[in-house]
Amino acid sequence: MRPVATSATASLPASRLYGQHDRPSMVAVGTIIWLSSELMFFAALFAAYFTIRAVSPDMWAENTALLNVPFALANTTILVLSSLTCQLGVFAAERGQVGRSGSVFQVNKWGLREWFILTYIMGAVFIGGQALEYTELIHEGVTIPHDAYGTMFYLTTGFHGIHVTGGLIAFLFVLGRTYLARRFTHEQAVSAIVVSYYWHFVDVVWIGLFATIYLVK
Repeated sequence: MRPVATSATASLPASRLYGQHDRPSMVAVGTIIWLSSELMFFAALFAAYFTIRAVSPDMWAENTALLNVPFALANTTILVLSSLTCQLGVFAAERGQVGRSGSVFQVNKWGLREWFILTYIMGAVFIGGQALEYTELIHEGVTIPHDAYGTMFYLTTGFHGIHVTGGLIAFLFVLGRTYLARRFTHEQAVSAIVVSYYWHFVDVVWIGLFATIYLVK
């Protein structure tokens, strides 16, 4: 397959970016199907959370009072905004623009690398914030073996944190390919796009978790 230029003006033909004109990219379809199975997994966690909460309302009232909602809201905002930076990186990939075409301070001229690096940093900050929150809650006595609330809190948020970490690894993979490959190709653009699907998915799931755990007390 012929490589694509990396200049800001170069573009990737839609027929090559998403597959043939009469059918979608199989990579994108496979990713969507896999994310559907992940959705079922988180749906089961939500169901378990609400079921145990329904039979232990006093336990939930006692433990949710220990949550630092403003801190969690700030952490959530960082993760949600990372979806925007991720998508801007995808737009750059669709244009065939790998790196910035101007100064690092000219955000409008950033390429895939700059937007994905910023997204990675924001995702890492989110994970760091989650670790800090865990530390504070453990000091307050909220642990997995302590009671059902601790078990469900760490299961739901912990599994999500693992998924975010997986997304960070995927960003490193995409970024590594852009540095190792001599030219930006159709396959690299598709990799960036499917990673964005996954990142948007974990962001949406976290919005649901945040509302469930921190707002619906």
